[in-house]
Amino acid sequence: MIIYEPIMLAMPLAEKIKDQILQEKKLPDGETIRKILASLGLEEMCLGKGLALFRSKYVFALVIPSARYITVDIISSSGDLSDALELMVYHDRTLNAYVVEIVPANELEFEGNIGIEPVIIDAESFELKSTPVLGHFEKDKDDIVLVISGKTYDAWKESGKLEVCPICGAEELVWQKDIAYCNSCGFGIKVVKK
Repeated sequence: MIIYEPIMLAMPLAEKIKDQILQEKKLPDGETIRKILASLGLEEMCLGKGLALFRSKYVFALVIPSARYITVDIISSSGDLSDALELMVYHDRTLNAYVVEIVPANELEFEGNIGIEPVIIDAESFELKSTPVLGHFEKDKDDIVLVISGKTYDAWKESGKLEVCPICGAEELVWQKDIAYCNSCGFGIKVVKK
């Protein structure tokens, strides 16, 4: 797994939080999020009153937990806010669902597009009500690819959105066997079937 920019942390973090909610049948607390970030290779730099700061070589993550939601701000280590993202985890009472969504932290400066479908988990049945395409990033030859599981690919295929890039939302995916390439954001998507 590689993390060079905020999106490369946000997607695997959202996937691990989704898995945690499905397994534990509740919202994770701040301590659980801290453990997940450490498992993704980030180092805890500071733990203060209700806040935790993590870093890797290329990104910072600020965890802000509260009683009703958790926010993780992910910023490039250069300090540039143009690609900063915010991952929000909360219980939506209107939908009666747990939601994990990734949004630009600063919509005015954000360079790019976010096409990531939010994770929506029914709060009673704990069934996934959305089809987010989440995974982790790896280097594949000269390309950087989002690696997804066969199960994730099958759900994505059933949704009928195989031509839509799960990272930026552009409808420009070009498939070559088990790898798709996006002409808009430049990332590839690789399906690993086990």
